[in-house]
Amino acid sequence: MTTQSDPPKQAFRLSQLIYDTRYRSLTIQTVAMILLAVGLFWLVNNTVQNLQALGKDFNFGFLGERAGYDINQRLVEYSSNSTHGRAALVGILNTLLVAFLGCILATVLGIIAGVLRLSNNWLVAKLMAVYVEGFRNVPLLLWIIAIFAVMTESMPQPREFRGETPTASMMLNDSVAVTNRGVYVPRIAFTNSLTGNEAVASRDGLTPVASGGIDWLLILVVLGASLFGIRAVRRWASAQQEATGIRPVTWYMQLGLLVVPTGIVLLILGATVVNPYLKGFNFTDGIHLRNSLIALWLALSLYTGAFIAEIVRGGILAINKGQTEASYALGLRPGRTMNLVILPQALRVIIPPLISQYLNLTKNSSLAIAVGYMDVRSTLGGITINQTGRELEGMLLLGGFYLVLSLAISTVMNIYNSSVKLKER
Repeated sequence: MTTQSDPPKQAFRLSQLIYDTRYRSLTIQTVAMILLAVGLFWLVNNTVQNLQALGKDFNFGFLGERAGYDINQRLVEYSSNSTHGRAALVGILNTLLVAFLGCILATVLGIIAGVLRLSNNWLVAKLMAVYVEGFRNVPLLLWIIAIFAVMTESMPQPREFRGETPTASMMLNDSVAVTNRGVYVPRIAFTNSLTGNEAVASRDGLTPVASGGIDWLLILVVLGASLFGIRAVRRWASAQQEATGIRPVTWYMQLGLLVVPTGIVLLILGATVVNPYLKGFNFTDGIHLRNSLIALWLALSLYTGAFIAEIVRGGILAINKGQTEASYALGLRPGRTMNLVILPQALRVIIPPLISQYLNLTKNSSLAIAVGYMDVRSTLGGITINQTGRELEGMLLLGGFYLVLSLAISTVMNIYNSSVKLKER
């Protein structure tokens, strides 16, 4: 009789760490981690030694020191007596402002141009091709400087709005003024502000109006709640359509949820529109959009919009033509076919490269220094570093800000991309 038994196990040998596929990947990862740790230790140690040789330490106490410089474009209160930390906050908000406005306008321009490039109208298609090829093949910095020069040199001076026979006039019922110093637009103020009222000079004398961060925060909270309500209505309509085959009309409910709550809050706060007006040698009151902001915003939007247009065009071409023919067979017109059939399917192809364009636009906003727009690169990464001599700390903070912002944009867009991708049943 014979008995079966397991074969004897071979003893572990060091050569298996290289030649045995069961251990090779672990060995490579371990070696790579050790080399990375050694490199980081050498870099940090070398930096500390160099700082000690220069008589410097590593700390962020400079953020509490007096800044001593002015910032022309700002969203929050700031003066030269504020701290470097406050100046960095103003620069961060300015960066977020131009990035947010740029992403919105670039998306709108890119979608329109991408769709029109596929138009059957030869002239329209060629005009969009000229726009796309013209903007994406010229460096962004040149477009920023060119638009800034046009705004500065070709727009009328404030004094041209004065006199019995002015050579320039305000637009939209004397509420908007376009000058070589920037664009002046109306602002919204509140006579019942939660932060207290203040007397502000106007054409009619002193008017008690104010606008604080608490007021706008309340409006944003109400607006956010309205958007959640609109989303709930859409889900309810989709559930009704799936159950009965008929989608109920909900546009008036969505419009009411968007307008009524926000309108009630504005009414309670006593919202009023304050128009800019000419006083002395310049316009006062309202919101002053400086040429540097406008030039940076338009250049970033037009430049990035050209790339988005190609992404949209590629996404549309990726959809089978049978989808278009089927929608035409059902009686849908070209516009409805594009909005309801083609674009929703093309989003799955468009969103991933669109994220990269949003990230590029955000990081390209650092070119604002070319036209004097005080973003975080100009404040924290420029004047603050020059005044305090804290190059390492300033650059680490600057790089950390761009890293966090880029990761936030990627996270939000990836969540949206997950919501539009195909769902398996």
